[in-house]
Amino acid sequence: MSSQPNSFLTPEQYLEIERKAEFKSEYLNGEMFAMAGAKRVHNVIVAHAIRELDQRLRSRPCEVYSNDMRVYMPSTGLYAYPDVVAVCGEPRFQDDQEDTLLNPGLIVEVLSPSTEAYDRGRKFQHYKSIESLREYLLIASDHINADLYTRQPDSRWLLTSADKLEDSLTLESVGAQLTLADLYEKVEWSATAAEMRPLKS
Repeated sequence: MSSQPNSFLTPEQYLEIERKAEFKSEYLNGEMFAMAGAKRVHNVIVAHAIRELDQRLRSRPCEVYSNDMRVYMPSTGLYAYPDVVAVCGEPRFQDDQEDTLLNPGLIVEVLSPSTEAYDRGRKFQHYKSIESLREYLLIASDHINADLYTRQPDSRWLLTSADKLEDSLTLESVGAQLTLADLYEKVEWSATAAEMRPLKS
């Protein structure tokens, strides 16, 4: 989130403004927080995650949404835009605009140095409050790594990590398996630049 909130707003006022806004903002405790633009590699990984999930879920009663789909957490009041969201079964929305999802089963965030602490910490605490959420997948954008948190029957969260291109992760929430090679396709690790760079086709 940006550190420049606007004046206090009700959730209804936020939604009215947000639905007309040119740029996306998240909302919490009466304040709107403008979202910073993502870098190239971040967008490449998000696109791959959406592509791979969509292909695997095409024959199932599931839907995959990009970061234009807002997610609302009633118990904490946060409105957020995860990088990727998936839901199997009937999606539930806050109202007839169908732009604010209430029941995600899987949330995916692609990490950046400026957002990683928030995505792993306070934002994850908000996401945990969503009763329907079964898995939270975090994908690094500056090195090869993915961390999958899976909700257990006793409400604990089990961490499964992968850090090699040949590794795969099974997403029980949507009945799909993702390989890191697919997520990091056309992305090359440059040790000298210490960053991930998409390869030219």
